[in-house]
Amino acid sequence: MRKLLLLSIIVIVGLVFIARLFYLQVYNEDPYSLFDDNAIRKVYDYPKRGYVYDRNDNLLVANQPSYDVMFIPREVKAMDTLEFCNLLKITKEDFIKFYDKAYRYSPRLPSVFIPQLSRIEYAVLQEKIRKYQGFYIQKRSLRDYQTTIGANVLGDIGEVNNYIIENEPYYKSGDLIGKQGVELSYEEVLRGVKGIKFIQKDRFNRDIGPYKDGIYDTLPQPGKDISITIDSKLQEYGELLMRHKHGGIIAIEPSSGEILAMVSAPSYNPNLLVGRQRSRNFSKLYTDTIAKPLFDRSLKAQYAPGSPFKVLSALVGLQENVVTTQDQFSCRGGYYLGSRRLTGCHAHASPLSMNQGIAQSCNAYFVNVYRRIIDKYDKPHDGMDVWSNHIKSFGLGDYLGYDLKIGNKGRIPDGDFYDKWYGKNRWSSTYNISNSIGQGEVEATPIQLANMVAAIANRGHFFTPHIIKKIEGQEIDEKYTTPNHTTIDKKHFEPVVQGMFDVYNTGTAYSLRVPGIDICGKTGTAENFKKIDGKTTQLTDHSIFVAFAPKDNPKIAIAVFVENGYWGSRFAGRIASLMIEKYIKGEVTMNSMENWILTHSLEDEYAKPYSGKPFGINRQSALQVIDKITKDTVINPISNRPSPFNQ
Repeated sequence: MRKLLLLSIIVIVGLVFIARLFYLQVYNEDPYSLFDDNAIRKVYDYPKRGYVYDRNDNLLVANQPSYDVMFIPREVKAMDTLEFCNLLKITKEDFIKFYDKAYRYSPRLPSVFIPQLSRIEYAVLQEKIRKYQGFYIQKRSLRDYQTTIGANVLGDIGEVNNYIIENEPYYKSGDLIGKQGVELSYEEVLRGVKGIKFIQKDRFNRDIGPYKDGIYDTLPQPGKDISITIDSKLQEYGELLMRHKHGGIIAIEPSSGEILAMVSAPSYNPNLLVGRQRSRNFSKLYTDTIAKPLFDRSLKAQYAPGSPFKVLSALVGLQENVVTTQDQFSCRGGYYLGSRRLTGCHAHASPLSMNQGIAQSCNAYFVNVYRRIIDKYDKPHDGMDVWSNHIKSFGLGDYLGYDLKIGNKGRIPDGDFYDKWYGKNRWSSTYNISNSIGQGEVEATPIQLANMVAAIANRGHFFTPHIIKKIEGQEIDEKYTTPNHTTIDKKHFEPVVQGMFDVYNTGTAYSLRVPGIDICGKTGTAENFKKIDGKTTQLTDHSIFVAFAPKDNPKIAIAVFVENGYWGSRFAGRIASLMIEKYIKGEVTMNSMENWILTHSLEDEYAKPYSGKPFGINRQSALQVIDKITKDTVINPISNRPSPFNQ
């Protein structure tokens, strides 16, 4: 019985094999694939990656030749490993590590052994590569940055990881791919298409020549050149002004949505991430937890927008017909609820109309407008939803849809947000008045604020911000040429624009005027609180400034954030005025202002407790109130903190 069982198993297995072979030979309709044929070696020919130019056709990114040492693990034979390691300047331990890693990936597929040899290293190895069976040299191109600026804009390329290989069939082990910036966003355009050569091998696994005389070989298709919207001279100047400072600058052309400058500080030289030192340099940049040079503050940093947000409160108030440009509100050094001061303010004339409220950045004025908006409706939830929808129509509180792969949504709260926080019908407009002056729960990124200003400059519409200007032989996405309209009627913008114009003429930016240019702007100072060792500590405030110019037919809209920069006109305002003059005039005439910015560093301010004196309130008392509030489960710990320093 056991003999029959064993014989039956052998017969069944044999029949299965015969049936499968018969099917493959006679009935299988799957096309024969050269890629699956082990008797044919595949050699990829990498295309020239597309060049990157700025808006004025200045070359920013080109290519340079590079050489990878490739190998097929199972074809490697006994060799003089010591000599080989000396040629490549690696240790024997490195040799074993590289070999084992590639063998685990695939013993029969080509892998990169040593990437990106220099020309000198290639010349030395080329003479002896024939001695090392299983190894060969593959030529490709690396990026050659023609500039030291715009690392966050241009990005870099690096080797693909296993996840990409598994999910995108185009890429093989050792291939390079865009990792950040336009290199990532426009990878498919820039990379081109690889060519391939099929090499026939004999039964001893030796190359004997092109398979079928190369009729199946393909030539590489070079990547397409692109032009980006950045003005490299303006970008360079912005990075110069932001040296020894942390923050971000975004400049936009209002009439098109094209990003003119996108500065993130601190930054780094993009050439650091090219060649064999890329990995080491990347690690240094990545582990720098103070400067965080790889963190793009212009797109990802979320800040309280501060007083620039007040202009939106004015626009929503006009749209909701709860205030006119002539209505006046008193300011007694802040906004009072009964005898309790909820927010402070700096010294200025009182009472104020809308124009004066914007020009002098009066907190009390905009708290009154905000409360009228929310209290117009029977339920604060409904009023908050209306306010939120108006604000979001300017592109805040959500991703803008620009063509860069990173960013943050910011935050614009609505009625549901506060219902969840306090409970349904258990809150009112007094619980979140800090929203009116750009504090509280409101957060925005620099690009969102720049887009907001562009919408105001256009009197009610904006184009989705984008970095691409031109693609060789291809049209850009039409969403970048289609206007987005806000919920505010066009007629309401002119008085707000005039108020921003008077910020420069009579208001908080009077000292920042640029000769010959009519600028509309808004200063801002955002309080900067942080829990340190369980205690609420106020760090030096952030300096914020937004502007557009000229007043009519604007050419540039800009937002500047300088972390720990004290108040709006101190750092951010100066930088914005200099950037505007640089772009419109092509030169800077305000030399004393420029020298001041270039000679003042903020490196010592980061993570340093605030040492200044606030307007109209004792700082220690303020911190005690904040600590008390954070322990209270009823009062919002964010929006009811004192805000004495928000001009």
